[in-house]
Parts: sequence; structure tokens; C-alpha cells
Amino acid sequence: MKIQLFGISKDIVGQRELALPNDPSLQTVMDLKKWILHQYPRMGNLSSIGIAVDLEYAEDDQPIGQAKEIALIPPVSGG
Repeated sequence: MKIQLFGISKDIVGQRELALPNDPSLQTVMDLKKWILHQYPRMGNLSSIGIAVDLEYAEDDQPIGQAKEIALIPPVSGG
């Protein structure tokens, strides 16, 4: 499965998407956040990281195993 990246998260990683590893420990949104922070420590500098699962913002305890699409949504600024 691919994780779509947007905004500064795309800049930190250096690409528009990541391949989600086939790791049985990645069961929930929180597991995914921890994995991302471990792989890309600069993500920890962001004030927040939102995860959308199948086009809807997801809570940390939401399972990701059956998801068709996952997106990482960094904080945004507007004016």
C-alpha cells in the first residue's frame, strides 16, 4: 500500500509517496505515525501530523489493514 504525502511532509521525505512496509506491527494509525517518526525524525518538528484513511481523517486507534488509501497531512497555514 502507498502513503500519499503532501506539503512539508513531501519535502521532508523527498518524494510524493511512501510504500507501507509489510509489517504486522503496523495495525493502527498510531502505529503508522510511530513508524513514520522513526523513519523520518524531522517529522517530529511538525506541530501535528494528520492521517487520512480512505479519504477521511482518522483517529489514532483506527485500523489501517483494510485501507485502500492512506494520506499524510501536515499542518497547513493560511491567511
